[in-house]
Amino acid sequence: MPAAALAVLAATLTGVAEAEPGPDARPAPDLVLSLPAPTGPHHVGVTALHLVDTERPDPWSGDGRPREVVVSVHYPASDVRDHPVAPQLTPGAAAAFPSYAPWGFPHLPTSGVDWAATLTHSHVDAPARPGRRPVVLYSPGLVEPRAFGVNTAEEPASRGYVVVTIDHPGETFTVDLPSGLRPVGLPGRPDADPPLYRAVIATRLADTDLVLDRLEVLAAGGNPDAGGRALPRHLGRALDLRRVGMYGQGLGGTIAAEAMYEDQGGRIDAAINLEGFLDYHPEQPGQDGELLPVARHGAGRPLLLIGTEGFRNDRYRRAWAAALAHDHVRQHVIADANHWALTDFAATVPQLHAAGLMDDAGRAAMVGALDPAVAVPTVRRHVVSFFDRALR
Repeated sequence: MPAAALAVLAATLTGVAEAEPGPDARPAPDLVLSLPAPTGPHHVGVTALHLVDTERPDPWSGDGRPREVVVSVHYPASDVRDHPVAPQLTPGAAAAFPSYAPWGFPHLPTSGVDWAATLTHSHVDAPARPGRRPVVLYSPGLVEPRAFGVNTAEEPASRGYVVVTIDHPGETFTVDLPSGLRPVGLPGRPDADPPLYRAVIATRLADTDLVLDRLEVLAAGGNPDAGGRALPRHLGRALDLRRVGMYGQGLGGTIAAEAMYEDQGGRIDAAINLEGFLDYHPEQPGQDGELLPVARHGAGRPLLLIGTEGFRNDRYRRAWAAALAHDHVRQHVIADANHWALTDFAATVPQLHAAGLMDDAGRAAMVGALDPAVAVPTVRRHVVSFFDRALR
């Protein structure tokens, strides 16, 4: 995304956040997208944490404010009565998404969808089931929200994991902070600006360290939320930080693999890269980019690379081949699928296509031809089975 376009997008999203609906506002569109229910034996609870790193300035704010990160914690719940299910997108993010979608997802319809109406299967602030459980972190794709990975996050949570999904403010299209909506604030296009791409990776790696630090506070009985918000009962006692994994999609997969490599303290035991590059962008056109350290040296711990048949290119193959030369690295490629079949779009894009809001080419470019009844269970199965072997 060009810098000028990013600036226009940021201004647009800020306007969306501040605008009040007029008296002649149209009623909400009638298409409501649905997400598949998790299949494990437990109900799923969810709560949000606002984390602040007072020692690190936010690189995307421009005013030196401390770095903020927002996470959702999905966990097995003991009692979900009187705890409503959470929407996929917060009201503010849902209002902003139609302005962002043409930039980030040009194949999505610009109207005809009620983005605020999609519900998850996670119950807000429900009490956690007793017992320490393995913890898995999730980082989303570039400029994408953690909310578009909820369908995969809920599956391991329903099977006894605590899953922590991360938003990276200033990079994600919009994030709900206590101070208001934070729109995208990158100063350019990371895939066309090699130094910026490196800075985004460094920021996400530091965000991951922050989340792990604050989870240690939570597991020790403290409250890491910057505002001191009351947390679900027994949540801290649900975390077993002796067993931690990480996965991510797109750039989030890059971060999961590299965070495990750079984790000298041994806090991350296993990682899944859902189709993230394992090199830096080349400094000059026609050159190969420098391989990330995890691809050059390996991590010495289990790493699963999951890709799709429709996304692979020479750059992808080169860096993944380097990683696969090391011990403890495996690969699986999903046939008839494309990049966003590794997110919630595996389930929702076919619904848009069936409703006539997306053409055949758009569906193929986003998720491929694979039936969602196959795509969704396939990704879930690989994620859960890998972490079962690595963490249990």
